[in-house]
Amino acid sequence: MQTIFLKGRGEFEEWRDAARLLLFNDIEPGAVAWRIAGEGGALSGFAERQALALPAERRAVTVPPAFVDLAETVICHSEPGRFDLLYRLLWRLRGDRHLLQVVSDPDVMAARRLEKSVRRDSHKMKAFVRFKEVASSDPTGRRRSFLAWFEPDHFIVARMAPFFRRRFFDMDWVIATPKGSAAWDGEQLTVSDAPADKPEIRDDADDLWRIYYANIFNPARLKVKAMTAEMPRKYWKNLPEAELIPELIANAEAKVREMAERATSQPPAFHARLQARQAERGADDIVPAGSWEAVREAARACTRCPLHCHATQTVFGEGPKDARVMVVGEQPGDQEDLSGHPFVGPAGRLFDAVLSEIGVKRAALYVTNAVKHFKYEPRGKRRIHQKPNEAEIAQCRWWLKQEVDLIRPRLIVALGATAYFSLTGERRRLSDVRGQMLGMTEGRRLLVTVHPSYLLRLPDPQARQAEDARFREDLLHVLGAAS
Repeated sequence: MQTIFLKGRGEFEEWRDAARLLLFNDIEPGAVAWRIAGEGGALSGFAERQALALPAERRAVTVPPAFVDLAETVICHSEPGRFDLLYRLLWRLRGDRHLLQVVSDPDVMAARRLEKSVRRDSHKMKAFVRFKEVASSDPTGRRRSFLAWFEPDHFIVARMAPFFRRRFFDMDWVIATPKGSAAWDGEQLTVSDAPADKPEIRDDADDLWRIYYANIFNPARLKVKAMTAEMPRKYWKNLPEAELIPELIANAEAKVREMAERATSQPPAFHARLQARQAERGADDIVPAGSWEAVREAARACTRCPLHCHATQTVFGEGPKDARVMVVGEQPGDQEDLSGHPFVGPAGRLFDAVLSEIGVKRAALYVTNAVKHFKYEPRGKRRIHQKPNEAEIAQCRWWLKQEVDLIRPRLIVALGATAYFSLTGERRRLSDVRGQMLGMTEGRRLLVTVHPSYLLRLPDPQARQAEDARFREDLLHVLGAAS
């Protein structure tokens, strides 16, 4: 039995050198006992019972790069059996270079578990190291000195030290742990595997961490199991913000109720601004009943469907009151909802560009939408467009009919399936009616084409070019009707 003693502090080179000697001497894994130096008073070194030497004619041994990456990570684990496991894999790789691809192999599975644990520990170190300012050794006072205490599960200090050097290059720091320390003085990175004692240091940054954490904590999204999985309790004792967690969890339910009550009693800020604008209107602003202005004002207060609850405002049509051509889109988008004007977002700008190419002035057209409120789904800070359903289209059809009756256009252009359905009540494939001139009541005609947003969503440049050309051909009918 060959006994190998290693320091076992996460240094890959000492295991590699010992494994190479064993391999060149054809010593099987079962004939090797791996020990940590210092156990039973033993000193660090390769051999206890017999000397190992490189043979005069040794065979070249190569391993897949994936094994080196795996071994460099696994060697940082605190599991005593990691040395034997890695040597066993190395021995087997001589006969099967694809061994690491056999995910069901017990040795491969065991090594991957250790690798995952080390990587998770490394991730936690990035997340939970908290530097505290200490007295600076720089006589100029331009560099600040910081100290951090962290308690890793494995020997990852040397592995993680380069990351902290890159991340905190402009300050002097020391990271102390029970499994070694790392220090950076602005010029040299020093790593020691000697255990350190926990320092007792508090600074103003502790209060800043608590203020920050208290303000980003969202009780409505609290999931205790998920939180403790990402922020395990064993790290709490070294995190200043962790002092707040028990109280924040205990009061979460009450905070959610308070938020709900406040949300129902206090409308969003834009509602207040719109109401204030409406209150400023004087008696002279009253418009005659039955006019376009009267319908537009009535639409401002529309509550016919739930869409008004979340939209910023009603987006009514705009254009000449005697326009020969009316253009009907689907609904306002994000920019239209905020500005209160139709077709001012990306689709509107594309529409204007095509009109300009064919020689039609946007100012000559009456432009509106089948639905007057923006329907969306909030995702973080973004508002993602959602297609209105039939009930919402039906409720808004009343307003669209008022616009058609007042403007009395000769040609109506339906941009997309929603506009076509709102104007006709028919559910047909857009490709079946696109580009056609359809008859309507009172001698009016209907032209159906795609919505400009469809062109913006096309990923294939060639398809986009072809559809752009076809869209221009469709809108050429507008040129004759508008002139």
